[in-house]
Amino acid sequence: MNDERDEHDETQPILPSEQSAEHQWPPPPPTSPPPAPPQTSPMPVGPPPSSAPGHAGEPAGSPRRSGWIWPAVAALSLVVGVIGGVAGAAGYSEWFDDDSDSTSAGPIGDGLDEEDVDQLPPLEDGGSVTQVAAKVLPSTVQIIAEFEDGTGATGSGFVLDRKGHIITNNHVVADADADGGTISIVDQEGQHHEAEVVGRSPVYDVAVLYADGATDLKPASLGRSERLRVGDPVVAIGSPLGLSATVTSGIVSALGRPVSTDGTEDQSSYINAVQTDAAINPGNSGGPLVDRRGQVVGVNSAIATNGGGTFNGEAGNIGVGFAIPVEQVVVTADQILKTGEAQYPIIGAQVVVGGTPDGEGAEIEEVVPDSPAEAAGLKKGDFITHVEGERVTDGIALIVMIRSHQPGEEIEFTVDRDGDERTVEVTLDGEVG
Repeated sequence: MNDERDEHDETQPILPSEQSAEHQWPPPPPTSPPPAPPQTSPMPVGPPPSSAPGHAGEPAGSPRRSGWIWPAVAALSLVVGVIGGVAGAAGYSEWFDDDSDSTSAGPIGDGLDEEDVDQLPPLEDGGSVTQVAAKVLPSTVQIIAEFEDGTGATGSGFVLDRKGHIITNNHVVADADADGGTISIVDQEGQHHEAEVVGRSPVYDVAVLYADGATDLKPASLGRSERLRVGDPVVAIGSPLGLSATVTSGIVSALGRPVSTDGTEDQSSYINAVQTDAAINPGNSGGPLVDRRGQVVGVNSAIATNGGGTFNGEAGNIGVGFAIPVEQVVVTADQILKTGEAQYPIIGAQVVVGGTPDGEGAEIEEVVPDSPAEAAGLKKGDFITHVEGERVTDGIALIVMIRSHQPGEEIEFTVDRDGDERTVEVTLDGEVG
């Protein structure tokens, strides 16, 4: 498959900002009339190239840019229907119901311990933005990732538990971790704490950090994105443009939005995202999206851009932001805290990332020998039209729906083969990523 991105596509990674290593964050830009909107017309975004068997291929990694950057991966959002189901919901419920003991306090041990996460009741009857901010700001941190050459990146995160574990996006810390650079967190009081990477998942764009000095920080309360409804109010908290402890508010614009983002390490992230119009800008990456009960329902990860106004060359908020559902974040974090790595499910089939002209199904381009797909009888040219009864519109939607499950699960596909509809059961395999 070829990369067929249109020449007008401007959903690119955020460009660098000039920042000194002393972390002197800039003041807010002066107010001025907004730029005129670009003269563009809606058009579909082409797929990333496919290269690896078993799942859609990943875009090649881009070379590092000089200077300091606020990583906020530009979203490749295809206009497809809302997909039912919540990423990792089953595993999330199992984690909350797990009564096993977990006593590890270091980077890797027995996984996430329910007793060490926030157990306080949520705000009653939905709090105001002021109340939500007061509840969650002490649990939100700024993340500074420095490279060996003195450049770096900054993002956001939140305190996961009382053992010093922090959640952020993989793309915030990936380069520094791979380079042997330094990572630190800054709490609401301005205190810096050295941190290390416990593990990262490029596929889900989740990273878990450990900061020994952060064990006294208050964990954020975890909610459930599956309880959200379109139109519900939400609050985004983070450090956009280096401005720490920034609070913005909006609503849930859509649920189950299949989004692909340019990934790191030759892997793309496919997110079954919560879409929001709360202002999310470069530097918000990894910060919490919170409901009006003061509970985290997602991790802000990506924004859509249209080439409009920028600040220091970086695209900013246009009211279309995407967050990873908290259910998937917790399942991935639990895996990382147990083993140092996370797994994602595959079926062992290459699919055409783009959709069909009528938006019905994802076409199988190749079936890997001895794979779950082959065992289920899937063949090249088959169209997968439904997963567990939910409509599939294209390859991105299929990948997102598969990654909403866990390796080892058996799921039902509805398949169209030359006009003949059939159902097959596929047991998901797993890969580390």
